Amino acid sequence: MPSLLTFDVAGPAGRLEAQLDLPDGPPRGAALLCHPHPLHGGTMHTHAVFRAMRALRARGHAVLRFNFRGVGRSEGTHGAGVGEREDARAALDALRRRYSSVPVICGGFSFGAWVGLAVGAQERTDGLLGLGLPCRLYSLPELAETTRPTALVQAERDDFCSSPEIRALVMHLTQPARLWIVPGTTHLFTEALGAYEDVVGEAADWLALTAGALSS
Repeated sequence: MPSLLTFDVAGPAGRLEAQLDLPDGPPRGAALLCHPHPLHGGTMHTHAVFRAMRALRARGHAVLRFNFRGVGRSEGTHGAGVGEREDARAALDALRRRYSSVPVICGGFSFGAWVGLAVGAQERTDGLLGLGLPCRLYSLPELAETTRPTALVQAERDDFCSSPEIRALVMHLTQPARLWIVPGTTHLFTEALGAYEDVVGEAADWLALTAGALSS
């Protein structure tokens, strides 16, 4: 049966509250998921983050979720994105120390996608997973500069990045990249969370195959 470990990560602004969801059996991969904007109610328990965790865990990943500084039991105050990138690096380091021999995916949802993709593109990872990337709100030059396989899952009617906008972004990427659009959904995917979870699973499968092909 899957299990859960709750612990603290030593972050640059103090303690970061974290949860590690473990699959049934030895992990075949590991993933870091960053949550949406802390000033708009985002936490590691947000539905889209939780559902993504379930999809990854079902495919054999150990999944680390954590609260950014100032959220839940995490210490510090909101860092306007800069501090949150530092938090994500600390969490990614903790994950890699635990799972040094399996592929590692880095990403997140919404604001967390912006943070997680930027950090994952710059650090030692095997794949990037962006969920509900708010491309109209944040620039992400790191995504165009990385060679990491990149999977993006977007809502069909996302208020912060339309389907044409996200398609244009993917077209300009030079690394292996693939986009999934979840029909009938807005930014939070609440209209079809089950379908969203299924699509995240497909994206995880694609990342595993693509990263494996690149490393062989």
